[in-house]
Amino acid sequence: MFENTVFGRLDQKLQHAIKDAGYETPTPIQEKAIPYLLDGRDLIGCAQTGTGKTAAFMLPILNHLVRVRRPRRIGHPRALVLSPTRELAVQTAENVKRYSKYAELPFACLIGGVSQYGQVKDIKKGAETVVACPGRLIDLMNQGILYLDQVECFVLDEADRMLDMGFLPDIRRIISKLPKSRQSLFFSATMPPPVLKLAGELVHDPASVTISPETPTVEKINQKVMFVAKSQKDALLAHLLEQHPEWNRVIVFTKMRHGADRVVKKLFRAGINCAAIHSDKTQGQRTRALEGFRRGDVRVLVATDIASRGIDVPDISCVVNMELPLETESYVHRIGRTARAGESGAAISFVTQEERGQLKAIERLIKKSIPVDRDHPFEAQPDLPPPAWVAPMRGGQNNKGGAHGPHGKRRRKSFIGRRQVDFGQKRGGHK
Repeated sequence: MFENTVFGRLDQKLQHAIKDAGYETPTPIQEKAIPYLLDGRDLIGCAQTGTGKTAAFMLPILNHLVRVRRPRRIGHPRALVLSPTRELAVQTAENVKRYSKYAELPFACLIGGVSQYGQVKDIKKGAETVVACPGRLIDLMNQGILYLDQVECFVLDEADRMLDMGFLPDIRRIISKLPKSRQSLFFSATMPPPVLKLAGELVHDPASVTISPETPTVEKINQKVMFVAKSQKDALLAHLLEQHPEWNRVIVFTKMRHGADRVVKKLFRAGINCAAIHSDKTQGQRTRALEGFRRGDVRVLVATDIASRGIDVPDISCVVNMELPLETESYVHRIGRTARAGESGAAISFVTQEERGQLKAIERLIKKSIPVDRDHPFEAQPDLPPPAWVAPMRGGQNNKGGAHGPHGKRRRKSFIGRRQVDFGQKRGGHK
């Protein structure tokens, strides 16, 4: 069924599974990586999520497990995939389940934030593949539930993200427990010196595959900048969602967790189905939010940068940056949530006067100027009153004159303006 592609080299059981999943032709990274991996080579891959990376490494691994059968040893998996975030681990595990449905290859997904009971149960069923976050994996190793001495295939996914999140000591500890003789796969969206150093420690005589979707993906995304006062960003977001009912899946990025929660409250007041996802949410809350977003029950997912990588949800209509990211590279990862698998998409960034320097840095990074859209009612006018759906200020204050007094004089206490902007939110929220 896939005679003329690299998929044709896979076991028939895997071919039937990926055909059921709607796969027709390999993506560039699958075309380049799968032959090396089927031949047993170590590999360094420079690629983001959204390029078909998961299938590029999981299909050859599962192919090996199918064709080289060994007696199952409880608690001794043959393949290990290490992921930086719970969401990415769950997504990878879902793909393992999809690809192996005809192959009878049990697996386990080990993540924190939830009870380990079900995960231990999966291990004791003879999981041959384990997809894990470092913390929970080490925890189960310390309990004597899981051992890595039989791992034949090891994948370190999103290595740059791993290092950003401070997982390097955990990664080294995990690697030290792996057999010397194994196939090692190393994937990263970027390759700064610390990442390259780690790669050199992990792989032996590797093949190298580089897929650079950032420039092509950015080209396919209709990017816009809207200049707006900080006090009007919530109103502008609600306005755009009202003006574009065809946007049925929207991701909104904020810098801080409390900012994400604040936006959700405003959108709920406007009658828009939405949910927040960030590190303060329990794993159950994050899973429900993502499932609702995938099903279409949740129209708007408000997220911090924890979701800028590893969330592969199809058909995202638009990405909105409520604030520009602290790290310019995160801009590409954020907007890359749309325009997946060759499709087009839209990305809108709300930019204040104070953020124009960050905007210039982003434009230097992507090597293009982002068009400015001035066709909206909130353009750089901080004195506009908030929209009707915004709750009034506390303490009986009115907002006549916006950020200025009724006679055009600037209010002396700047915190009054902030209270108006935050629509009565309590001060002192954590970051």
